[in-house]
Formats: sequence, structure tokens, C-alpha cells
Amino acid sequence: MIINRANLADMFRGFQTVFKDAWDQAPSMYETVATVVPSSTSEEHYAWLGTMPRFREWIGDRQVQSLATSDFILRNKDFELTIEVDRNHIEDDRLGVYRPMFQMLGQEAKTHPDELVWNLLKDGFSTNCYDGQYFIDNDHPVLNADGVTWSTWSNTGGGSGTPWFLLDLSRPIKPLIFQRRKDYQLVSMDKVDDENVFMRKTYRYGVDARCNVGYGLPHLAYGSKATLDAAAYATARAGMMSLKGDRGKVLNIRPTHLVVPPALEKAAAEILTAARTTGGADNVLVGTAKLVVCPWLA
Repeated sequence: MIINRANLADMFRGFQTVFKDAWDQAPSMYETVATVVPSSTSEEHYAWLGTMPRFREWIGDRQVQSLATSDFILRNKDFELTIEVDRNHIEDDRLGVYRPMFQMLGQEAKTHPDELVWNLLKDGFSTNCYDGQYFIDNDHPVLNADGVTWSTWSNTGGGSGTPWFLLDLSRPIKPLIFQRRKDYQLVSMDKVDDENVFMRKTYRYGVDARCNVGYGLPHLAYGSKATLDAAAYATARAGMMSLKGDRGKVLNIRPTHLVVPPALEKAAAEILTAARTTGGADNVLVGTAKLVVCPWLA
């Protein structure tokens, strides 16, 4: 290939096509558990996470329920992945060698949010959320009905084994947040006067993005490292559905998805799909949640 501006532009368009095809075909699961929030600045404030407003009988003037009760801030981060193409390979029309690399770029870009989101869920047992407690914890604070004193509530089953999660994914806000400032974009560094071209006869191509992940409402998630069986699952369901918010507000939590790593797929399937228990009785828990087996949790 004769190296000139027009041919390099055509080559880059070809790389973009390969990248886009791989992006479109790559499986992604993060939007199952994360609310995608567009960001327009370096950071976003999620003050509303501290309050779940409730209706009251309208007597007298309206009572404004302030949402500014949390100072939870999610700052965007920069991410990149870059590769090099040797100029000699371009001159010798060996671009097919690089096709798998650009497919890899597309797949990695598509699944990078999964890596961020699912790792965040795994880290929920040891990472704080908006209320200053671990996202999965046994002492989240809650304001009592008197509006003065405080109590605690739990969204964990304890244990020390393989973690599993029961989630309510029926609401506009999910348990996790994926904050997108700049979407994943393939860019090139292939001008004749670029230093890498002049000094090392290489053309650089990369993907960059700005985003971050954070915890939403811990009320919508229950995490446990106890043995996953029917009893533990039933306890988790009852605990989530019994949750009350500030001033005794019934939160109407309805767990919809049981999320497990591959190692717990069989145990989870027996709870949610088997017609009978191991003792031969009818399985009353069949269909009470949708099973999600997530390789990212392995």
C-alpha cells in the first residue's frame, strides 16, 4: 500500500468497521443491575440517594421533602486501551494481521463497563455506599418513626463462602450506577509528523472513555456469603420485602433477580426451577426470581 493521507484514512475507516462489528456482537450484562446515568461534568452529586420521599395526606400547606440529605459524589475517571501498527506491515498490505486486534479492542470496550460494574458488586461487602456503611452490611442507619432516634437495618446474610446476591431490579434506579461522561471511542495517531511515526515508524490506535461506577440504593440489594439453599434464599426474600425506610415507610421491595457466579448456578437453579425439593415436597419458591449467572462474579 502506498502510504498517504487518503489511504491511511481508508485504512482507519476499515479498522472502525471491524471495531464496531466486534462491539455489536460482544455480550454485555451490566445494564441489568446498573442505572446508566449521563454525565456532563467532571463529577455528579447524588444527593437524592439519602431520601425516599413518601406521600402524606394534604392537610394545610404542602410539606417540601428535601432530597439534599446525602453528599455522595461520583467523579469520572479516564480509561484507555492502545495498540500499535507497524508501518512496514501497512506498506506490505499485511493489515489482516491486525484485524483480530481491532476486534479485541471492540470487545474490550463493550465489556469494560461489565468489568467495572460487576467488580463493584463483588466489593460491596467492603466498600462504602452513600450512608457511610458498606453497601452490603448489617448496620445501615434508618430514622425511626419519631423523627429523632435512629435504628439500623441489614442487607446481608453473613457467612464466609462464595457470595451471591438477591436484587430488586424493577425500579427506575438500580442497585448500582454506571456514570457515562464520554462513551468509548476509537481514535488514531497516524500523521506523518506524529512522534511515534517519525521515531519508531508505528501508527497508534486506541480507545478511550470517561466514566465511573458507584452504588445506588442498598435497599435494593441483599448479599450473602452463607450457603445458598432454600432456607437462606427465603430469609433473604423475607428480609428485603420487610424493609422500612425513614420514619417507618414501607419500601415495597420486591426481589426480582437472584445473581450468582458460575459455581452456584446449580444451587440457584434448584431453588428457582426445580418442581420439587430434595425431600420430595413441592418447591414453593419456583419462579420467585429470575436467575442470572454472571461470569464476572467468578
